Amino acid sequence: MNLKILLPFKVFAQEAGVARIVAETPSGSFGLLPQRLDCAAALAPGILTYETAAGDEKFVAIDEGVLVKTGAEVLVSVRRAMAGADLGQLRQAVEKEFLALDEHEQAVRSVMAKLEAGFLRRFASFQHD
Repeated sequence: MNLKILLPFKVFAQEAGVARIVAETPSGSFGLLPQRLDCAAALAPGILTYETAAGDEKFVAIDEGVLVKTGAEVLVSVRRAMAGADLGQLRQAVEKEFLALDEHEQAVRSVMAKLEAGFLRRFASFQHD
């Protein structure tokens, strides 16, 4: 398989000859082998693991995103990613950076939703007057 990990502003990683991929979704982990049927999956923040043709296992901490497999091509599009050899440090990075930032983003989204609702109420009352 050919794996390509995409960030919003660049290609983070590109690897040819990948033997297997393990990714995390909101429903749990799942694996991809070269003969698997084409699929798409929403990814949860976690660790993406893949094995190269040489047998090396590599780990990438990813934020939420989307995985699409078409034929031998596997595209992973995420907001943020970090590569590393130490699985423990990557897991801590996911918990510290990605999940904490998601909590902050949820708070910001909540404030924005309240502002939008207030604007719409005022706009609707303006039209009725």
